[in-house]
Amino acid sequence: MSDKIDFTIEQLGECKVPSPIELSKQHGEFRANYVKDTSFVRNKVNVFEDNYRENNLTPDNLLQKAGPREFIYFNPAHVTAAICTCGGLCPGLNDVIRAVVRCLYYRYGVKKIKGFRFGFKGFFADSGYDTVDLTPELVDDIHKIGGSFLGTSRGGGNRVSDIVDCIESLSINMLFVIGGDGTQRGSLDIANEVARRGLKVAVVGIPKTVDNDLTLIDRSFGFETAVQRAREAVAAIHMEAHSQVNGIGLVKLMGRESGFIATATALASHETNFCLIPEVPFDLDGPNGFLAHLEARLKSRGHAVVIVAEGAGQELLQTTNETDASGNKKLSDIGIYLKDKINEYFDKKGIHTNLKYVDPSYQVRASVTTANDSIYCERLGNNAVHAAMAGKTKCVVGLVHDKYVYIPITEAVRKRNTVDPEGSLWRDALDATGQPILMVNNIATLKDRMGLK
Repeated sequence: MSDKIDFTIEQLGECKVPSPIELSKQHGEFRANYVKDTSFVRNKVNVFEDNYRENNLTPDNLLQKAGPREFIYFNPAHVTAAICTCGGLCPGLNDVIRAVVRCLYYRYGVKKIKGFRFGFKGFFADSGYDTVDLTPELVDDIHKIGGSFLGTSRGGGNRVSDIVDCIESLSINMLFVIGGDGTQRGSLDIANEVARRGLKVAVVGIPKTVDNDLTLIDRSFGFETAVQRAREAVAAIHMEAHSQVNGIGLVKLMGRESGFIATATALASHETNFCLIPEVPFDLDGPNGFLAHLEARLKSRGHAVVIVAEGAGQELLQTTNETDASGNKKLSDIGIYLKDKINEYFDKKGIHTNLKYVDPSYQVRASVTTANDSIYCERLGNNAVHAAMAGKTKCVVGLVHDKYVYIPITEAVRKRNTVDPEGSLWRDALDATGQPILMVNNIATLKDRMGLK
């Protein structure tokens, strides 16, 4: 992948078909307007001393605005659209499916919409899963339940030729892929194979990651719901801890490589005393280790609440280097490890504690969305449809600086978004928890352990 950033959106061809959506071509008519391909949002908006004179009106800084175009590429009467959901569950999957189906059907008049069951595996004849003919009547109420109406699975994206064979055999013109960075890399491979065969198929992604770890976009759908549900778990564990002698509440939350859920939950709960995330390593033992600070907290306040992200402290545990079907490294269980280490530490010191441990991860993943997340999913789904109908491909739709834009898949998956230990979000989390800036005994030893210079 090239280091040079280019936000140019690929187009299947010239848009000549008048859109069936009747909007205004100019301002001042009290009607919603079409969006032009020449409407952009700047990626870099922060002004620093060394760049305040720069104009930044270049392809590496201009993100194309999302929305309905006056002229579209596909004739709606000839379109067969397809949708699939891939990877782990996330709040909002059904909201997005519903939005895509309803926008295609009601706004553009597309009547042939196929749902592929259980992710990319639904494209394979040997899996034995028939497609689902999607209509507004079928999907109207699915946003009221969690999970994925179409089902989901990990893996299968490497069978690109088989997937495109299926797309070609069913005369599919546009494919909407709802999934995370691994899924979107798979959708890019599919789009490249489609182009190699000379097929005119728009491949548009709706980025899904409950960890909020996709780069560039303000937030991923489902993240806000995850934080809300996680906060409820923290509130319950805090009540347990506060009601016991030396009560300790330990909550493990999602966050393989990015600690956004844990950090946001610590900020939202106002009851968290320690937040452990993958981006900030820590020592367990020693005078400046986590356990010593936990003991000091118990001595001063009589209870403590600890949030740990699933990917935190992995350097302290034995790893197998195995991966799952999506290619993600299998993690050791930091939650159980911490629980045992905390109990062992205080038992050796003869200090009575009462530790309660919860892992609400799967309950969080399967939740129905909050109102704001549901709105976000609706708008993401609609704007994905506008992209595909206009012949845009190899792109995802996302929110950047509170504006809906199209982002090339190559740029969306370029790197993983992580919490900056030196940034304002983590600084504010430290203020909320009151924990030390760094719980390590020797920074040089820590860097060596982490493989850092």
